[in-house]
Amino acid sequence: MEYGINRERSLELLNQYLNSPNLIKHSLASEAVMRALARHFSEDEELWGLTGLLHDLDVELTLDAPTRHTHETVRILREEGVAEEILTAIRMHNELAHNDKRSERFHHALAAGETITGLVIATALVYPDKKLASVKPKSVRKRYKEKQFAAGADRNIIAECELIGIPIPDFCDLSLEAMQAISSDLGL
Repeated sequence: MEYGINRERSLELLNQYLNSPNLIKHSLASEAVMRALARHFSEDEELWGLTGLLHDLDVELTLDAPTRHTHETVRILREEGVAEEILTAIRMHNELAHNDKRSERFHHALAAGETITGLVIATALVYPDKKLASVKPKSVRKRYKEKQFAAGADRNIIAECELIGIPIPDFCDLSLEAMQAISSDLGL
């Protein structure tokens, strides 16, 4: 356990702290996108994947206090002995809860990567079969431009992909492909 935690323990924690199947699916989708981003940048796929998987561990605990979101995750994971690099990235994905601003590629990747998952899933859900396999890359790119579609998928955060050198169309394609690869886990 190079990072103080492995995927098996991460999944146990998700099941312990998240009751919503959709939040667990969001975590899995975020992991897939982060792993794809790590491959794209020749970064550590395990590190990036675990971070994506665990980033919203406290979301149900902090629903009524969005500025507390990530604080509980960091506390829980610190007690587990999780590497500081993961804790910092998780903390930084919710700037509302901290005075710091994202400045590192890893932090921008997590914020953009976890946010685009909602847009990709919403795109799949408007298809008659509601399957990721049916979604074409151009559909995600088109939906990105429609600000009212999946309005919760903050386009400004998704656009942080450009700060790390990935144009929005390419980021949409990479994210869709990553999520299609785990479509059975997502039930889509």
